[in-house]
Amino acid sequence: MVQLDNDCFAFGGPMMALEPALALLAGRVGPVTATEAVPLSDALGRVLAADLVAPFNVPPHDNAAVDGYAVFFDDLDADAPTTLPVTARVAAGQWLGRPAARGEAVRIFTGAPMPAGMDTVFMQEDCRSAGTGRDATVTLPPGIRRGVNRRLAGEDVREGSVVLSAGRRLRPEDIALAASLGHAMLDVRCRLRVAVFSTGDELRQPGQALEPGAVYDANRFALIALLTRLGCAVTDLGILPDRFEAIRDALAEAATGHDALITSGGMSTGEEDHVKPAVEANGRLDFWRLAIKPGRPVALGRVLDAVFVGLPGNPVAVVVTFLRIARPILLTLMGASAETPRPIPVRAGFAQKKKPGRREFLRGSLVLGADGALEATKYPRDGAGVLSSLVESEGLIELPEDLARVEPGMIVDFLPFKEFL
Repeated sequence: MVQLDNDCFAFGGPMMALEPALALLAGRVGPVTATEAVPLSDALGRVLAADLVAPFNVPPHDNAAVDGYAVFFDDLDADAPTTLPVTARVAAGQWLGRPAARGEAVRIFTGAPMPAGMDTVFMQEDCRSAGTGRDATVTLPPGIRRGVNRRLAGEDVREGSVVLSAGRRLRPEDIALAASLGHAMLDVRCRLRVAVFSTGDELRQPGQALEPGAVYDANRFALIALLTRLGCAVTDLGILPDRFEAIRDALAEAATGHDALITSGGMSTGEEDHVKPAVEANGRLDFWRLAIKPGRPVALGRVLDAVFVGLPGNPVAVVVTFLRIARPILLTLMGASAETPRPIPVRAGFAQKKKPGRREFLRGSLVLGADGALEATKYPRDGAGVLSSLVESEGLIELPEDLARVEPGMIVDFLPFKEFL
């Protein structure tokens, strides 16, 4: 816990640092979704519900890795070229149909099953062929190693091994591997049902007239996009007015048909900030003030049986807190394995003062310095309402709690947005 002084959010006692908060999250939520079987074509991005075990070896048999000639290594002269009769031809999907005999060579193509007993394959460009039909021969150069250009059965996947673990969010290559094992359907977690709404009398729906004092609601659309990309089934509940009763009733109604509720705004303690008491009227809040910038007023709790996540009202703070806080919560609810973003240590190309005791996230991009090393540049405007800073940046520069100042040349952590998406 870190006490922050002279901070507009530092009221009512100490704030919680980010890492303890994330550890708390891990112990407060668990998977809430059921499972279903889906075809491979619909499995991308879904969370695997059970370990996928290989029912057979991949490849199922030894096969040729190149186009060429299969032989017995022991038939080769170690010091001089070897000439053998070419007695058969085997393409992918075919079998020789008999045991191979010593002293013969078989014309073979990539992926074709190795003739039984043969253990080595010469690349065709290294060989000299002569004759046709029963008179066909091939001359093979010396110096090859035993077993070269032969793929062994099970070299890719061994029968009985776990090839994909439960909790994995399926990628294109995962689906390809499942297909190679003959799976037409996969058991996955049902999509997490998430309701999203914004609060604020100043907010308007894009497309509506914008009177003085009003602004368009960008946060809700950012959250819907982030949730959709995460694989959630999203319900848009629109904009709620800044009235306690309206927010309380909307939360209770949404909780009955959703696994999670996410809102932005109204999480402070001003006279028009009603989300916190509205949640507490229908459930509880576990924490709601974090030592981070931007962000700080972030809530985790429950409304009836639904998990509640309350994010700040500023657009940049919404995206940052979603990526670093809401996203781990939702992945846990989805039954997904932890996906901790991997920062890139890079050289700072800027100077920056920082308040000790809180985690800060700057928007920035990577450039190559004069010496070819990666260097982080900071977006020139820091405001939590500068939405264009997210569009024009490549990621977040994460500054730890104990840091007071960034100097040019210092190593800092850079989190590319693609690590989250």
